[in-house]
Amino acid sequence: MNSPWKRHKGKMVYILAAFVISLSSVLFLTGCISNIDSSSALKAAADFSQESRSQATSEGKLRVSYIDVGQGDSSLIQLPNGKTILIDAGENDQGNKVVSYLKSQGIKRLDVTIWTHPHSDHIGGADVITNAFDIGQVVMPKETSTTQSFRSLITSISRKGLRITEAKAGLNLDLGPEVKAEILAPNSSNYEEVNNYSAVLKLTYIETSFLFMGDAQTESEEEMINAGFDLKADILKVGHHGSRTSTSARFLSLVHPKYAVISAGKDNPYGHPSASTIAKLQKAGATIFRTDQSGTITAESDGKNISIKGR
Repeated sequence: MNSPWKRHKGKMVYILAAFVISLSSVLFLTGCISNIDSSSALKAAADFSQESRSQATSEGKLRVSYIDVGQGDSSLIQLPNGKTILIDAGENDQGNKVVSYLKSQGIKRLDVTIWTHPHSDHIGGADVITNAFDIGQVVMPKETSTTQSFRSLITSISRKGLRITEAKAGLNLDLGPEVKAEILAPNSSNYEEVNNYSAVLKLTYIETSFLFMGDAQTESEEEMINAGFDLKADILKVGHHGSRTSTSARFLSLVHPKYAVISAGKDNPYGHPSASTIAKLQKAGATIFRTDQSGTITAESDGKNISIKGR
């Protein structure tokens, strides 16, 4: 089986160090991780097909859809040049819903898929997405899992002959000269809390910027601050569904968003978003949008101004 994993610097071997349910799972998962090189990832990211051009947004606008997937995360980014990014795909039962939404937007190819971390409310539908679309580049942190959701995703990636680019701070995605897309986290290789492995993306289009936090918590936020990243963003995709474990006051003061988007399920059992996070966002002056109240939320940028609305 061809390995789907790849890094940008040097060659090394990733070994899964987790308990698995059966010997066949061990053989499968470990067979998916081996030596890699960066050339194919860069080629995949630079592959700008005619199909991709047909997906271009109108009037030179960048569009972000924060898709309502209940208690989970999924965000579609459509660039003016026709390239597309999908960040996460909700729970297992949300995969077909995300596929339907993407097709309603005329999506035929995803130039980049970012699976932020291996929790099922983020990657549960990722195998369905991978099977349904032409995929250019797959970006994931190297953290693994023994869950069926993770195994199904790895299977779909491997069957399509795709490779995985490791999500880590400093990685820049090649999406054309008009857009800067940089991974700001994770900054460490080992965390006790899986949420802190979350891939964090900052996307800048001319004078406007977007920050997508996955489930990154305050530990990861502090690492981004200490690394000296420019965290200022017009729209903050709030970390961990608005949980109190994310969005510290210090972090929020540096992001200073005009808008904050929270993806959470209506009447979810976790109490997301927390009252303390809502209070911090309000104090920071951010206008708050929530998928549990407004459904899918869309934002458009012409490079200078941003408009945002719920369904």
